[in-house]
Amino acid sequence: MLEEIQAFIEYLEKVKRASKNTVLSYRRDLLQLADYLENQRICDPAKVTQTCLTSYVLYLEGKGKAAATISRVIASVKAFFYYEVCEGKVRKDPSDSLKPPKVEKKAPVVLTVEEVDRFLNQPDGMSPKEIRDKAMLELLYATGIRVSELVGLQIEDVNEQIGFITCRDGQKERTVPFGKTAGRALHHYLGNARQELLKGKDSPWLFTNCSGKPMSRQGFWKIVKLYGKKAGIVSDITPHSLRHSFAVHLINGGADLQVVSSMLGHAELATTQVYIECMKNEALRTAYSGAHPRE
Repeated sequence: MLEEIQAFIEYLEKVKRASKNTVLSYRRDLLQLADYLENQRICDPAKVTQTCLTSYVLYLEGKGKAAATISRVIASVKAFFYYEVCEGKVRKDPSDSLKPPKVEKKAPVVLTVEEVDRFLNQPDGMSPKEIRDKAMLELLYATGIRVSELVGLQIEDVNEQIGFITCRDGQKERTVPFGKTAGRALHHYLGNARQELLKGKDSPWLFTNCSGKPMSRQGFWKIVKLYGKKAGIVSDITPHSLRHSFAVHLINGGADLQVVSSMLGHAELATTQVYIECMKNEALRTAYSGAHPRE
């Protein structure tokens, strides 16, 4: 089964041109399924039945996996077996009747402008690390790009002169502008901190860790948590919180929804419209707080 999974992964990379994160997610989900099936002495995709897959879903539920995780696994399994059917490796799709569990949609965490200011002002030291942290956080809020796109930026992707970055998600590429504040933080980092972090090494990556290696997503998550705590922000702040805040603040400031959608790299405008609902809910809460006598 491992050979079939590898063939599917290569199909995603070369034919579908899926993003790196999507490919990693599919590979992880399918290898875990293969491991489970191997323990059931099933190594051939053609021998996988609907009962096998249903048992696997129940197994994941028994391990306490979240509904969102199980939904993602089912999507991976369905994509794999659809590919197998199309390739003639499997006659009947055993995943056809699998239904993902209902996932409760949570409203995205959006910081206020005051919270963002407080958060972005936390790395205020002159150490190479703090200068880098300041540049990363300012650029993330200024562009709304994904954390994977941020840590994947290379030096050649930055045009300081006109204030644009080029970021990539798989084979898709888009150009996003950034403002003067982020530009100053980035210029300060490039001129005063990056070479110290690299310790004389060469690297194509824009942001590196203290060992001169590319910054990881996990490393950046820790940075966000650290400064969020220092800023006294109660919300469960993540790198995506800055992306959400970027979108809501732009729309609230009068930016066109289609333009915001393009900068975020959304495939469909409907994905961006969730931020309109965020703004409506916040407006209702503000109106209630200001008018209700028992608030």
